[in-house]
Amino acid sequence: MFARARRRGVAAGVLWLSACTVGPDYSRPSAPVPAQYKEAGWKVGEPVDGIDRGAWWSIYKDPLLDDLEKQIDISNQNLKAAEAAFQQAEWIVAQARAGFYPTLDLNASAQRSRTGGGSSSSTGAGRSGFISSSFSTSASASWTPDLWGRIRRTVEGDVASAQASAGDLASARLSAQGTLASDYLQLRMADELKRLFDAAAGYYTESLRITRNQYQSGTADQSAVSQAEAQLKATQAQAIAVGVTRAQFEHAIAVLIGKPPAEFSIPPTEARIAVPVIPPEMPSALLERRPDIAASERQMAAANAQIGVAVAAFYPDITLSGDYGTSALTLNRLLGTSSRFWSFGSNLVQTVFDAGARSAQVDEARAVFDQDVANYRQTVLTAFQQVEDQLAAMRILAEEAEVQDKAVAAAFEAARILNNQYLAGTVAYTSVIVADQTALADAETAVNIRQSRLVASAALIQALGGGWDSAQLPSREHIEESAPLNFSPFPPPPRQSLTSAP
Repeated sequence: MFARARRRGVAAGVLWLSACTVGPDYSRPSAPVPAQYKEAGWKVGEPVDGIDRGAWWSIYKDPLLDDLEKQIDISNQNLKAAEAAFQQAEWIVAQARAGFYPTLDLNASAQRSRTGGGSSSSTGAGRSGFISSSFSTSASASWTPDLWGRIRRTVEGDVASAQASAGDLASARLSAQGTLASDYLQLRMADELKRLFDAAAGYYTESLRITRNQYQSGTADQSAVSQAEAQLKATQAQAIAVGVTRAQFEHAIAVLIGKPPAEFSIPPTEARIAVPVIPPEMPSALLERRPDIAASERQMAAANAQIGVAVAAFYPDITLSGDYGTSALTLNRLLGTSSRFWSFGSNLVQTVFDAGARSAQVDEARAVFDQDVANYRQTVLTAFQQVEDQLAAMRILAEEAEVQDKAVAAAFEAARILNNQYLAGTVAYTSVIVADQTALADAETAVNIRQSRLVASAALIQALGGGWDSAQLPSREHIEESAPLNFSPFPPPPRQSLTSAP
């Protein structure tokens, strides 16, 4: 009776000890978050429902861009690499969880040996000696209970690392989406710039025709014809030069969607992409919207768990082991009752002197955590800087575009007036050339400003986290289900990629 109660007490003690988890519990450190964006005042009162939090690029209302963005998840190789890194992190969790369970080994051996024998010194006759055989089979098991939470802290840290890897995957996806959107917008602006040069070339062709007619009628000299022809050819050369930039953006988009540039092309279009209005949310929402911030925060959690792993090294480890098997000199006796053997035991290991190695490991883990805290806060500050940069760019470029549009209108009006005066014979053709060049340069600047505004809008959406939210980080249960324990002694089959294309 007393023995039974004692065994129950020992079992209860083991269970209580197994519930112990040394080391600090994780709590997310604070980060510098402003009350409002410095550059957001000019957008106060605008609704936020206009942004699709999923396919955020749909704000540009371009079907081809929508199709290209969808191919990012299928064929982008950088994204596949990030996905593979996340899967590695999942399987590291499975490896750590395996430490909760005992290890079982199966052994079988057969041996034949000879002892003694040799040759006689007088006759040289050989002696056979003693020949023997032995056979054995056994199963051995060992288990180290997680008394101080070392394995639990390891799993906790590995889960946090896997979640950080999921954040890195989301960051890679958002980066690819943002880069593709920026490249596509600049490609379309190259189309718009070429249309401008083509239109100007058409106008200059007509001017050259008129000037040649005037020369033939004697009302203009050869220099006016040469000037008109030079103006036309220079503009045509500008239109051709745009093709270099357009081709480079087209090639970049091909690589982003995982295609060789030789097998991919984007036809020109007459469509004009409008600059969207993108009102930001409150700054505090940025902590949940940016996957890089979420990944950095999960790295802190992983580092915090490693402190517990290091602290657990100060406590003793108890290993329980057992063996059961059979051993015999002949195979027919191997399964007999008299050939069976078994053993059970325990082993306690406590390091009493290591010259401060464990203390140094704890201090190292704490220093790593402090480093990750600083990196997290810097990531937050950088995120706010990126948002403020793009908000400022959107505001300033909008003001610049308004003034530049007026400059373009004035320049074309001046060119029209001077051209009429030239036709009336009151000004030289040089004045017309200068006015036309000024008007074209102002129009080109306006196109470039629109391009900068569109690129800034894509960069702002990316800086705000696109359509991502920290709730999309996989939970611990999801990670463990995605990387289940494999109790089979055989290797698992290859795991299929999350993407659907090679």
